[in-house]
Amino acid sequence: MAESGIDPRCVHVEAIKKGINPSSRENRVFFNNLITVYANSNLHSSALQLFHSIPRPNTVTWTSIITAFSNSPIAVGLFISMLRHPRRTLPNARTFATLLKTCASLPNHSLSPQLHSLSFKLCLHNSPFVASAFISVYSKSGNWNAACKVFDEMPYRDEVCFAAIINGLAQNKRPIDSLHYFILMKRQSIPSTFHSISGVLCAISRAAMLELCMAIHAHAVITGLDLDIYVATALIDGYGKCGLVEEARKLFNEFEIGSNLALWNAMMAAYALQGSKENVIELFNSMEKRGVRPDEYTFLAILTAFYNAGMAIETEMWLNKMKLDYKLNPWIEHYTCLIGAMGRSGRLEEAKEVASTMPYEPDAAVYRVLLSNCASIGNADSAWSLAEKLWEIEPNDDSAYVILSNVYAGASMWEEVKKVWKMMRERGVKKEVARSWIEVRGQNHVFFAGDKRHYRNEEIRAKVKELMVEIEKLGYVAKLDEILHEVEEKEKREFLWWHGEKLAPLRILKNLRMCRDCHEAFKYIGVVAEREIIVRDVHRYHRFLNGSCSCGDSW
Repeated sequence: MAESGIDPRCVHVEAIKKGINPSSRENRVFFNNLITVYANSNLHSSALQLFHSIPRPNTVTWTSIITAFSNSPIAVGLFISMLRHPRRTLPNARTFATLLKTCASLPNHSLSPQLHSLSFKLCLHNSPFVASAFISVYSKSGNWNAACKVFDEMPYRDEVCFAAIINGLAQNKRPIDSLHYFILMKRQSIPSTFHSISGVLCAISRAAMLELCMAIHAHAVITGLDLDIYVATALIDGYGKCGLVEEARKLFNEFEIGSNLALWNAMMAAYALQGSKENVIELFNSMEKRGVRPDEYTFLAILTAFYNAGMAIETEMWLNKMKLDYKLNPWIEHYTCLIGAMGRSGRLEEAKEVASTMPYEPDAAVYRVLLSNCASIGNADSAWSLAEKLWEIEPNDDSAYVILSNVYAGASMWEEVKKVWKMMRERGVKKEVARSWIEVRGQNHVFFAGDKRHYRNEEIRAKVKELMVEIEKLGYVAKLDEILHEVEEKEKREFLWWHGEKLAPLRILKNLRMCRDCHEAFKYIGVVAEREIIVRDVHRYHRFLNGSCSCGDSW
């Protein structure tokens, strides 16, 4: 019926004229299908009216109407009515899977464990169809432990189950666990799908594991899944987040992009991460020429690019363009880009005004950006009040203390620095340990400041010392205010030698913002070593070449 393009109301009228009775069991399949066609035609009230005209709905009938309202809380009410119905109709695997889709879209996920309990009572919990749905809903609610437990207890797992757990762990920022299940899937000779490949690529891109990204790319080519739009988008995103934006662009150019907005957004986001505003705008113009309408993610990439380039006027212009020309409502993330760009360019009071007047309550990210701006422009006057607002939202956020102490250190306000660290200790807040790591032949090597645990420690430290001596000859001067301890100047300088970034050369990943001393040192190290050095910190990519960085010293 739906495929023929005929209005389902006309079909229903003809059925009534012919005397096709909904109470007849022989006609039940017809009316069950008609409920689905009504829903697919966006005639939900007609679907509900037809459902109520069926005197003895069976499980399929109930499932059809629940599916019709799967994107609405109405589905939950219908399910409860099903359980309370005098005929005591019990749900099947399809009913559970549909209802769990509804649960995943609700802000309150308290119904999921109750449904899980019911699935045990009805012996449906081991169905791959139902278990996969539970994995997805638990993952979307952030309960990845429960998702793993469901998966691990399954007696039989197919490619759908593996795709669910791989994607679920990737969404919950558990890249290593996600990769573990992908490897397990291949060891059990279960075929890959575009869901599992795009999921593991998402996980790998979060950790910027380049060699594994290339390996999964090769696997996708061998299986023929590299031509899938979801896999292609994930590959572009993966290479972009691994710093190989040229490789991402090559894939983008080779793919028949057409009107697929996700591909455009992925490529623009890759450029934005490096602050490459020219390429982002070039892509935007090409996209418009092809008749592809931008969405909120498109403008988030544009605003991120200008924010990373430290261009406040352009960031504000594109935000206004988004609202006025394209009638799109900015998210808080869009405003955060503008606030950050304004503050970084010295317009801190204007940035604070935007934060207080935007149609969202400022979140921790907004105050963290404002506080970071205080550090970058040396404004110690506003720092304390901003830190207090951040503590109101996230009292155990260590970054507020660290950034605030850096602001005071930059202003040589050492008594205030001591006060901040004392307050941090008294409140029991622990500073996140800075880590840097590189990937070599599929294995990650992690380094901490002053780290001596690596099995090649002596070689590494000897090389670092050699490089530091050479770059000091070229004019490198250690930024001693990076070290807040009361130690001698020589000790401070040598401590900076063993920062984690300097121990992990060439293609480096960091869990925190790159320190100013390491940033300055890498400009000189790149010259001495005669090679490009790439560092991805928590904010963006830094590409050091010929004594300069792609960020323009603004990050």
